[in-house]
Amino acid sequence: MGKKDRPKKNRYRAVIAIVIAGIVFLTFPRAEERNFRELLTENAELELLNALCPVIAAAGDNGRLSVSGWIFPFLGYQSKTKTAQLAQENSDMVEKILLAEGRDEYTGMSGDDTEKNAPTDGRNLSLEKLARLENEQAGGRKSGQNGVADGSETDGSSAASDREGQSSGGIETRPGDSQNETGDTANSSGIGDFTASLPEKQRTYNWSELTSYDALVREFYAIDPATAADETQLNQKALLGRVLSVQKRTDDQPQILIYHTHSQETFADSIPGNAQTGIMGVGEVLAEILRKQYGYNVMHHMGQYDVEKRDYAYSNSLPALEAILKENPSIEVVIDLHRDEVAEGTRLVTEIGGKKMARFMFFNGLSRTRRLGDIDSLPNKNIADNLAFSFQMQVLCNEYYPGLTRRIYLKGYRYNMHLKQRYLLIEMGAQTNTYEECMNSCVPLAQMLDLELSGKTDFTLDPEKG
Repeated sequence: MGKKDRPKKNRYRAVIAIVIAGIVFLTFPRAEERNFRELLTENAELELLNALCPVIAAAGDNGRLSVSGWIFPFLGYQSKTKTAQLAQENSDMVEKILLAEGRDEYTGMSGDDTEKNAPTDGRNLSLEKLARLENEQAGGRKSGQNGVADGSETDGSSAASDREGQSSGGIETRPGDSQNETGDTANSSGIGDFTASLPEKQRTYNWSELTSYDALVREFYAIDPATAADETQLNQKALLGRVLSVQKRTDDQPQILIYHTHSQETFADSIPGNAQTGIMGVGEVLAEILRKQYGYNVMHHMGQYDVEKRDYAYSNSLPALEAILKENPSIEVVIDLHRDEVAEGTRLVTEIGGKKMARFMFFNGLSRTRRLGDIDSLPNKNIADNLAFSFQMQVLCNEYYPGLTRRIYLKGYRYNMHLKQRYLLIEMGAQTNTYEECMNSCVPLAQMLDLELSGKTDFTLDPEKG
């Protein structure tokens, strides 16, 4: 081929490359029809264009888009449009996630609209199966101080009514301050001083029988269909191998923070308008037990973030929590105390030592859904410690008070659990429980917290000692 023919052939190649690149850009799926993770692959189109048109590649990374826009104005316009669409969809997704965090009742499994029909991998328990398994575990059990679960109990929760949140002012009670916002003391119900001796263990786990992921899930967890856990998170070494004890403080600085994302949650016999007979009152009882019987410095934050509606209660409470933790770097443990919402015929109750107690549940957010995968906009560097903390608490409760706790519930999103390594989100009973049942449950809960935080656990991964 002569030298004169080469420029002509190169021109043909350039024209073909331009046509191909134009087709790729014009036929690529519309941005709003895809989720934001797929949009991240659009840089590949520009790379293809660079490969076909070396003059653009020669402009370098920082100049490619501007050069391509200069040579092909419609391509530059389309690239800017897609970048704007990406930013908007990212923003919309974060808003959607925050709304879902505030709206969902965890065991209701209502989920965000985009997650309702998420597939399961066969490891997740249906509500019906979960209820049957929990009733089998709790029913008919009565040894030592442990009793029988109410036979009417099921775990079929319903979605909560729309009562989501705006932030309003609140007060804190600190070590030595047992007064609440109504002026009553935490023990105004006259139930007693809430002291109790630690019972004998009712069971001891043989960890050699719980080595697999599936075995751990069957024994300890309920996984929401919209999310997914894996073996890297749920394994013996990760869950039992972390030491989460703390050194009890000798000064007056707070070490434990108790607060309520959903402060308006009440019980069957709560007095309308009296917050002390709702979940915040139960929080003060727990705080008082930890202070007086176990010597922990506890701050009870009574900020209210769900007065008008529940929407965005987690994001509304986050700035206040960040400020509290910044002002009080001594805080090592955070407890977000809720009560669950269940079907009206459901009773989450068991009898221990002659007292009826509300069953409670530990909850973890995984910042992950099946549809989106890991949610990068809700990072949680403490997730491994969060999971280990709730798991070790669950093991202690199962060993000393079988039937008192429900399975640990795992769901997507974050629920502010990124704030501390030792962070517990607890569902104390439900709206069908009485205030007294929930106060009674604070006694064993505080006992198990003290065992965990003081390092008086005897977990072992040695099969010979199991």
